[in-house]
Amino acid sequence: MKGMEALALALRWSADRCYAVPGYPISGLAAATEAVITINEKVALEYALGDSIAGRRAAVVVKHVGLNACADPLVHATAQGLRAGVVVVVGDDVRAVASDVVQDSRYYGEIARAPVLEPDRETLARAVEAAFEASETFSRVAIVRVTPDLLDTDLPDSAFPLRKNREGSLADPDLTMAGRAAASDRGTRAMFAWSRSSPLNRSAAVIVYPPPADPEVLARVIETGRPFLREHRLLLPPDPGGEPERFSSRGYCRTFCRDCPFRPALAILRERNMRAACDAGCAILAMNPPYRIGIAAYGLGSSIAVAATGTGVALIGDYALLHSGINALIDVYERRLPLLCIVLANNRMGMTGGHPVPEILRYIAWADPVVCATDDLEALRRALVPQEGPSTVVIEGTCPEGARHVTLEYRDL
Repeated sequence: MKGMEALALALRWSADRCYAVPGYPISGLAAATEAVITINEKVALEYALGDSIAGRRAAVVVKHVGLNACADPLVHATAQGLRAGVVVVVGDDVRAVASDVVQDSRYYGEIARAPVLEPDRETLARAVEAAFEASETFSRVAIVRVTPDLLDTDLPDSAFPLRKNREGSLADPDLTMAGRAAASDRGTRAMFAWSRSSPLNRSAAVIVYPPPADPEVLARVIETGRPFLREHRLLLPPDPGGEPERFSSRGYCRTFCRDCPFRPALAILRERNMRAACDAGCAILAMNPPYRIGIAAYGLGSSIAVAATGTGVALIGDYALLHSGINALIDVYERRLPLLCIVLANNRMGMTGGHPVPEILRYIAWADPVVCATDDLEALRRALVPQEGPSTVVIEGTCPEGARHVTLEYRDL
């Protein structure tokens, strides 16, 4: 069989769901896996992360330039963690046959500190399952890089490896953001040992990030694309450092402003034990005490797609929605997925200096949003309930001038 067919079978064996944005050289792979075609690659990865939170393995199939669109949630996932495995299969058009640019996707492993596997004809099926296991072991997205030559080559029939579902983990909620970064560095350090001891690397360099072998060996490897392995052959794992920082050791955490108009809505969500995918911006504070509503935050505009396949509730600001969340909202409504999308609309960038934001309703009128005032508790209680299809609730409020996020001492949490 052809490499593309073998890869499709391996993905259907190891993954519970598959998402894709077609393009050379992976259009045939997207069709062969019966992948859900999404509005863009970022949304595809966010859907996959939502599946992961819900305990389902998910694969994302993109071409090399499509991986660029995944960069934000890809990097955030390393610090935020995940549960079931998420693997991005990226097809590099190394000769620009049907692309505007040539790009080597292996470098995203270094950027995101994500494991990267580049299988050959002997290791293709094993590498896919190994990528899912690595994703779960190190609680981050794994990348499988393929090229047209591999997809077009004839492969011998081979048995698929036993599927070994492992349990990844979301970041410890008591860790600060700096603590999450430090904890993910520990996982990266463990990845180096895994790569260097993996049987996949006995006859060839299959796990290419972290670098798998003796520097002298890597210097002689023949590579497709840029000399990634030769450039990284001397790369060392990150220093272990001290204990990852916790709210308890730092002594405080931050929460919403004392007179934040959105506090009543947050209190209702907490009272009803409704867990949300949070977004960058003020919404991310819902992950902290005293609310503890948020499960994870995978970058700006990410919460909608993550929630649609994961928690069912997205908490997002109006700026994050306009920035990059609106693509996901369109896709969710097209698929009629179960989602309560809660938009905290304050017409400003609350985390970055209060810059003005366009009024949101004119751009999402097609979603027929429910609009609530922050002090209308009866309307909020009616609107903030789990949904069987897509529903958008816009909560309009004005931030007090000069207000600042409240710092809570840990003993008061």
